[in-house]
This record gives sequence, C-alpha cells and structure tokens, in this order.
Amino acid sequence: MRKFIFRRLLRVDFQPPTYFPRLLLAKLGYFRLRTWVAAHGGVVPDIQLYQPLYSPWEGDPPFEQLYRQIQPFTLVSRDRCYVLWKTLQQALQLRGDIIECGVFRGGTALLAAKTLEGHSHERLFHLFDSFQGMLQTTAGVDRFEIGDFSHTSAEAVRRLLAPYPYAHIHAGFIPKTFADLQIKHVAWAHVDVDLYQSVRDCIDYIYPRLVPGGYLIFDDYGFPSCASARRAVDEAFLALPEVPLCLPTGQCLVVKLDVEREG
Repeated sequence: MRKFIFRRLLRVDFQPPTYFPRLLLAKLGYFRLRTWVAAHGGVVPDIQLYQPLYSPWEGDPPFEQLYRQIQPFTLVSRDRCYVLWKTLQQALQLRGDIIECGVFRGGTALLAAKTLEGHSHERLFHLFDSFQGMLQTTAGVDRFEIGDFSHTSAEAVRRLLAPYPYAHIHAGFIPKTFADLQIKHVAWAHVDVDLYQSVRDCIDYIYPRLVPGGYLIFDDYGFPSCASARRAVDEAFLALPEVPLCLPTGQCLVVKLDVEREG
C-alpha cells in the first residue's frame, strides 16, 4: 500500500515542499522505497532533506531586537538580514567605508547603521538609490519594469537614518552617483539593485576599492526574478580571481582575495 501511495506521489508533476520532516519520511518508508526503486532500475526524486538544527536568525535576542526595528522598512528576509549583520560585524575589523547600493525604504541601511554605531570613527556609510524606482532596464535580460520599487523617498530614508551622522545618502541613478566621490577603500558592500547593468556598474566601482578580506554581498543573486543580476555577477567575476558563493539564502557572497593570480 505504501509503495502504491509513493508511486502516486512521485508523478512527474509532483513538487515537494522545501523541507520534508526526515522522521515523517522514514515512517512512510521513503528511504526504503528509494532503495527498492534503485534496485529495480528506477529513480526516485531527491526530496530536499536539509533541515538546519541551528538557525541563529530565529530567536537570537540581540538580532531579534535589531530585526524587529528594521522589519517595517525592508523586504529582505530575516535570514538574509542575519547574513548582512554578521558579515558587517567582521568587516568592522577592516579599514574602509561601508556601501549599500539599492536602499529602497531603508531597512537594511538601518541595520547597517545600527551595527556601525560606536564603531564608525572616521568610517562613512554611503547609500546609493534613485528613490524613483527602476528608470531603465535591459530588454531581454531584466524582468523588472520602469517604475518598480518607486514607493519610497530619499526624505523618508533621511529621517529614518537621521540619528546616524556617518550615513550619507547619494540620491540618483548609478553610475552617475559614483562620480566625484572620494571613496578610497571599502570594507563591506551590499548590492541590491536587481538590474543587470546596475549590478555591473556597482562591481566596476566597488571591486577595485574593496580591501583584501572585504565583503561584497549581492542580495538577489539566487532568485528567479533576478536572473539578470546573477548573470551580471557571473560575467564580471570570470575575469577576477574570486569565486562568487551562492548562499542558501539566495544571496551571493564574494570575499576579496589578497593573492596574485597564477600564470
């Protein structure tokens, strides 16, 4: 009977949820079924069994307090915010400014500003956004349309970040807003601009200034709606020594190397 049930479940159009409880699958005989089917020359879809036992973004008191303060202002999920928080904490041991490209309503900017509090010294936090939504997209590459993400304003974000004098907002479209800036070193950068050309422009500006050991995080690398952002990262780093790492959160992490390339 159980084999019959699993045969029905394992039809071509069956889409298992992200996580299946391992104990439940064992009770239903999933693992025995896989062995039996394999022995008879068949293939059973590999249901995703990854279930982290330690998810620090769930219930960690300091992070929970921080996340609740920024949550009304961001679309970035809890686990992705945790990655930003932890990498920024380590980046504070490096020289260089902090950058965020793609601010929207300022939630992750607020996270970074609060993390920098008491550690800024001469370090500045630069924020880049048009605050007008998408102006221009690349036809056949980007999936967003002109005007998407326009329900925000530079004034609202300035009010949100007013308690943090080291936060500087550069309103306008990338890469024009990079012009004439005196940013020599970057320790950490968060890129959440969604569009192919904007991602490439961010890499072109930030990467040469990123210090060894510095972090470059792309928010939208692993999401189907932002395939063009992934393409931009992959193409850019074909000519660079670092290997972009796609995280289970959907983000992409690059850590600047301090080595000479072979050959």
